[in-house]
Formats: sequence, C-alpha cells, structure tokens
Amino acid sequence: MIQELKDTPNTMVGFRVKGSATREDFDSVILPAVAELVKRTDKLNYLLIVDEPAEGGVIASWLEEAMAELNNHRKWNKGAVVSHAHKFHSLDTGKTTPGEFKTFTHTEIDQAIDWVGEGQAQVFAHDGETED
Repeated sequence: MIQELKDTPNTMVGFRVKGSATREDFDSVILPAVAELVKRTDKLNYLLIVDEPAEGGVIASWLEEAMAELNNHRKWNKGAVVSHAHKFHSLDTGKTTPGEFKTFTHTEIDQAIDWVGEGQAQVFAHDGETED
C-alpha cells in the first residue's frame, strides 16, 4: 500500500510504502499528487519512505522502475528515499538525474523532509488548508 503523507511542506510531496504495494498504487496515489505539485510549484520535490524490515524484505522491481520514471520527470528538482534497504543507500543517480537525490535512514526522516521541502515551515493540513 502507498499512502500520501499529509502534513509536509507545501513545496513537496511525500509517500510511505507499507507492506505490499502495486504499480496500480503508484499510478493512483503518487502520479496524481506529483501532477498537482508540479502544476502548483513548477517543480518536483518528492520523498519516498519505504517501510520494510531491516533484515531485507524484497522491494518490488516496479518500485525501482517507478523511481526512475520520477527521476526523469522534466520538472524534477529534489528526490529522497528513506529506507532500511542498503540498495537505496548506494544509488548513484547523479549522472542520470537532472536534480538532486539523497538517501536517508528511518532515524533521519525529519532531516529528509526538511531537505526535500527546502526548509519550508508551511504545511498542508489534512483538509487542504494551509497552516504555519
């Protein structure tokens, strides 16, 4: 399942992958939120939190493909993955992506949100209104 993070800076979108997620989840949750953010801000800043056991649950191959799709988005500015999975922490996207990319551990979620959100304090509340 993929859930959109609701209380994040208005300069970014964030998502949490829990348990099994499908390409259909990606298409119905992530892509519409990305489209709305790009329309509103003219750039893409995204965060993906992957919840899986540190022992190394298997990430579906479609997820890596989907990340590559986001990284090739023409408005891509910043992207980050928070995960226990070593494979994400060793990604070298600097040669293939137009923006910045970082990986974080689960203990660094606040730093990841601050970096992806470009240090913005304003967040979107659950009802769509903004608050400081």
